Amino acid sequence: MKLFKLLAIVTCLLIGFTFVLPSAMADQWNKKTIVTFPEPVEVPGGVILPAGKYVFSLLESNGYRHIVRITNEDGTKVFATILALNNVRLQPTGETVLKFEERPRNTPEALHAWFYPGDHFGQEFVYPKGRAFRLATESKTPVLAMPEGPVPLEKAPVVVITPEQKEEPLETVLQAPPEKKLPQTASNFPQIALVLLLVLTMAVALRIASVAMQRAANR
Repeated sequence: MKLFKLLAIVTCLLIGFTFVLPSAMADQWNKKTIVTFPEPVEVPGGVILPAGKYVFSLLESNGYRHIVRITNEDGTKVFATILALNNVRLQPTGETVLKFEERPRNTPEALHAWFYPGDHFGQEFVYPKGRAFRLATESKTPVLAMPEGPVPLEKAPVVVITPEQKEEPLETVLQAPPEKKLPQTASNFPQIALVLLLVLTMAVALRIASVAMQRAANR
């Protein structure tokens, strides 16, 4: 009877593992992250996100993996679909990190880059050229820019706008602004920890079941 109970427990654990693992893998693939902004934030496209909770995720368009979509929590409303490029950091952290452009007082901060927990490479956002010129002047840092108008995001030519109002090639070395850790930001780390705990529990349960079966066979 005890053996049947052990087998039932192992079966339940396996079922739970089957459902949790694909979800964790999906979040790793599209970098889905829940972010809470305590204040309004500007994102490319002339969009001002009011204070609140949003979901950031990567889209794949013709194999291009640097298009960021921002939605509400349940994904029923899309606020922005944004072109981004790789942004590198030397020391990854276990938290979501957002970088902002410095702005004049009483104006929403402009989102500069987004780093998923544990990643060396993040997403640096590309602004329409007209807005990029103003942001570069206000923030005194280079800003990635793309042409105004309807252009397929994955094919849009990207340049760098300097604080001196010069348009430079993309190869220009960019100095990243200081990181700002956002409060109340969620990631999938608890989910990954749950997966690891399930794996460990299954291993122990399987070992116990194996020993019990051997003892039953020897009787």
